[in-house]
Amino acid sequence: MPSTTPVETPTDTDGVSLSHGLKQRHLSMIALGGVIGAGLFVGSGAGIAAAGPSIVIAYALSGLLVMLVMRMLGEMSAAYPSSGSFSSHAERAIDPWAGFTAGWAFWVLLCTAVGLEGIGAAQIVHGWLPGTPEWAWVALFMVVFCGTNLAAVKNFGEFEFWFAALKVGAISLFLVLGVLALAGVLPGTDSPGGSNLTELLPNGGEGLVIGLLASVFAYGGLETVTIAAAESRDPVRGVARAVRTAMWRIALFYVGSMAVVVALVPWDSPQVVEDGPYVAALDRLGIPGAGQLMNVVVLVALLSAMNANIYGASRIGYSLVERGQGPAWLGRVSGGVPRVAVLVSSVFGFLCVLLSYWRPDDVFAWLLNMIGAVILVVWIFIAVSQLRLRRRLERETPERLAVRMWAFPWLTWVALAGMVTVFVLMAREPDTRVQLYSTGAMTLALAAVGYAWQRTRARAGR
Repeated sequence: MPSTTPVETPTDTDGVSLSHGLKQRHLSMIALGGVIGAGLFVGSGAGIAAAGPSIVIAYALSGLLVMLVMRMLGEMSAAYPSSGSFSSHAERAIDPWAGFTAGWAFWVLLCTAVGLEGIGAAQIVHGWLPGTPEWAWVALFMVVFCGTNLAAVKNFGEFEFWFAALKVGAISLFLVLGVLALAGVLPGTDSPGGSNLTELLPNGGEGLVIGLLASVFAYGGLETVTIAAAESRDPVRGVARAVRTAMWRIALFYVGSMAVVVALVPWDSPQVVEDGPYVAALDRLGIPGAGQLMNVVVLVALLSAMNANIYGASRIGYSLVERGQGPAWLGRVSGGVPRVAVLVSSVFGFLCVLLSYWRPDDVFAWLLNMIGAVILVVWIFIAVSQLRLRRRLERETPERLAVRMWAFPWLTWVALAGMVTVFVLMAREPDTRVQLYSTGAMTLALAAVGYAWQRTRARAGR
């Protein structure tokens, strides 16, 4: 079996059997579209209802945290390109148990998310074709994207390229129309001016906290580009470009669109939650068929996330096996693709869908709570890994620092403090406290298993 310590080379350190079929245009669009998820289009409505216009502050604060995380992850991924991304970095910087914990926790998160996204997409199509069963659409989407990921990595890249192009085009058009309307130059629309922004914190600090928690988890998906970069022809350049453009992408697509929405639509409008903030804004602009138009965009976002999460889960699983932290059969590669890992990740996702039908009130609810704060756990592993690896890189191989964390180590510590603050806020809120405790229990269980696995391999001399 492979060594638990990854070989430090400038190419893919643990996935030497994978193909390198992703092009720079694929990576660029994955990075661009990866920040635009269904959570932004739909989930932001609850955040606006709680925080009011201060949702812009919430998205800006959480966006700053995400920028710091991406910069840290970019520094490590440019130095050590790997299909295991942060899992490989945690193993290298801390210990094998850390890579095991971060990797398998993220794998469970991605597989469960595949099922959730499949359910969401099926509900939209069922709304258009009410005579068709939702489970059949979920099965169809699973087969399509499982097949896409089984064939070749370039197929994943092509799907994501066009999905991302549609999402970027939709959000860009929305921003242009919104700015024109606010400026009073959009035909047939009167500018509301600042009439919807008179009360910044309508629900006080508590509303801002709820909006902040909602915004933190809307940023999921940014990590995919560092996983995908390992299968490109120039992973260092791909990671560096994606990370360096993360700031304006977050500022434009998230913070910018939230600002446009709350300026156009009263924050307490029932339509913001019922139909989604973007539909409410488009209706305010008199765009015909706004609801169906946004349903198409949300469907694309959900299908894009399904595709990306099957890909990400299979590569994380493959990387873990390659580093001796999973069953060997899961790491079998054929045609440059870890096909067994793709199949298992897809089957796990479909099992989550079945659980949502069979046991929605206990098993499925427990599973959702268990993955509720996984992304924060991953971010903490990223920050701790970067603190340790940066010193080692400066001392041993400074030429690998193609991307550097800003104001190291101070901003890394600021990011860690921000993550701890989010944990504290989650513990204060009844709706998120259960998620925090459930995720904590899963993380501790995985860490214990990972440590036992590490000790067993050490005794065996592997």
